[in-house]
Amino acid sequence: MQLASQRDFFAGLMFTVVGLAFALGATQFTIGSAARMGPGYFPLLLGVLLALLGALITFKSFTHGLPGGDKVGAFAWRPLGFVLLGNLAFGALLVGLPSWGLPAMGLLVAIFALVFIVGMARKNHSFKESLLLAVGLSLGCYLAFVFALDLRLPVWPEFLSV
Repeated sequence: MQLASQRDFFAGLMFTVVGLAFALGATQFTIGSAARMGPGYFPLLLGVLLALLGALITFKSFTHGLPGGDKVGAFAWRPLGFVLLGNLAFGALLVGLPSWGLPAMGLLVAIFALVFIVGMARKNHSFKESLLLAVGLSLGCYLAFVFALDLRLPVWPEFLSV
């Protein structure tokens, strides 16, 4: 049996492994029943659904694909690096890293850093687009999380809110 689509095969395999890992991890919590769901019920259900979806995609990779076999291309290191770096910067700036002497910079600074760092993953990175996206995302997050949901997130840098 030959692969018709390498992309679908590896994507389905990844979904299956991640889904099974989440389902297995969810068993460490109380599952409960459909009527009285425990904290592990929803992650277990999502993990099983993701694993089933992955198995379906993996199976389909043997039958459907492009005539040449739909090969997997080169690994995109630049986007991966900037997306990971942006998310790490967001977490570190949001709450700070006291062991490194970095104070909490708040939601707005963290979102701006996230958008600008992740924006550099694209080759045609535009400062203007990143600025507009950061302003809109900051405003939306403030309205949704701080104003509407009344979550106690640090909005401004720690040294400005004292």
